[in-house]
Amino acid sequence: MKISYNKLWKMLIDKNMKRKDLMEVAGISSASVAKLGRGDNIQTDVLLRICEALDCTIEDILETIKD
Repeated sequence: MKISYNKLWKMLIDKNMKRKDLMEVAGISSASVAKLGRGDNIQTDVLLRICEALDCTIEDILETIKD
């Protein structure tokens, strides 16, 4: 199984936000956003900062998918 962040990207579109806006409001680095874009593993504290900034839960920004 792997993690997909498609829900996060859809949420950003719905909120009319760009990845740069996410970096600013969540206080995360461009490297973290790049990892999200590639679907790489990312630290839980980064995910929690995103959730806090977007007022959502983990389930709202990621999902697990079968390979």
